[in-house]
Amino acid sequence: MSTRTSNSTPPAGAADGFHVLFLPKWWPNDDDPQLGDFLRKQAQAVASQTRTSVLYVHADKHPNAQAHVTTSLEQRLYEVRSHYVASVHAFGPWRRVVNFRRYWCAAKSGWERLITERGLPHLTHVHILVRPALFALRLKQRHGIPYLISEQSSEYLDGTYAGKGPLFKALNRFLFRRAAGITAVSAWLGDALVRLGLCKTYGVVPNVVPGLDRPLPPPGPAGHLLVVADLVDRTKNVSGVLRALAVARQSDPRLHLTVIGDGPDRRMLEALAREQGVAASVRFLGRMPNSGVLDHMAGAGAVIINSNVETFSVVTGEALAQGKPVIATRCGGPIAFITPENGILIPVGDEAALAAAMRQWADDTGRYAPEAIRRSVNARSSSEAVGRAFMEYYRSILLHA
Repeated sequence: MSTRTSNSTPPAGAADGFHVLFLPKWWPNDDDPQLGDFLRKQAQAVASQTRTSVLYVHADKHPNAQAHVTTSLEQRLYEVRSHYVASVHAFGPWRRVVNFRRYWCAAKSGWERLITERGLPHLTHVHILVRPALFALRLKQRHGIPYLISEQSSEYLDGTYAGKGPLFKALNRFLFRRAAGITAVSAWLGDALVRLGLCKTYGVVPNVVPGLDRPLPPPGPAGHLLVVADLVDRTKNVSGVLRALAVARQSDPRLHLTVIGDGPDRRMLEALAREQGVAASVRFLGRMPNSGVLDHMAGAGAVIINSNVETFSVVTGEALAQGKPVIATRCGGPIAFITPENGILIPVGDEAALAAAMRQWADDTGRYAPEAIRRSVNARSSSEAVGRAFMEYYRSILLHA
């Protein structure tokens, strides 16, 4: 690894002279094209402001996989993808050790390619712990490059992190405290990081909400409800939507539901729809590219977010960007979006409240103005706004580095 030192002079403005490196844990790939797509949109937002590179290390589990590095340049965003052959050894501790070593070697290979073609970055922007932050710490030690941590993970909200062992938590605190700055995608998540002792202060930079550049569609049919979610029911609680729909349809048979998404609980949910007697009123469409999701949103009447926890909820933002009212639980992220003018907030896990909200929306759809709904999200979550927010944060970090 090179031992050159980085120039940490703060950028005077948006210019290619300032170089930021994204180190994400999640990123779209051939195995999962949707994984971390919201992180790519953030990187593209920053790339519109300044010189931006991405180093993504991917675990390849295919039978004929080989370690290799690829590069691409699209929309001013330079990507280095470094692949390693993932161990699938049955003994978990050994598998984790082997994969960590392979990850590290792949990260070093990708780094060497990156600095050869792009030069040293001024700042490393880590998205999601733990391995990317460890590599960023190494870059800080070897090259004097400060790093910023941005968190999106719901594990800090749903009890997953709280259930981790003391060594894992100590490592997380160590990495957080050596970061030059912390951002969270919502105050709900940022406050959780503070409560868990991972940081004392943080900034909030939201995700980019896609679809704001599309023509604003007209209001949709009064009975047409839409859910867009990974079908992991313990998090997204789509089963609660189906049960609430069965109750609501007893007094309003106009109500019907489209579900976009897939996951391990799809068969269970399809069976539940039959059991609840609403199978004829529910369509499961599976996964779709983002453009297809937005097309379906354009024709929907309202979107439902019935999650148990959400750090941000891009789907909420997408729905509002299409001028659609949202019925959402007070599960975190949606709280920052939803007002009486653009939707209805209900308690988490309250199926009676959800059924009532469905009926209330269907009876009063005319009160929701698509233009006003879009305005409620445009100012803070457009690509331009997110890019500018990160640039301001970068300047603040480098001024104090």
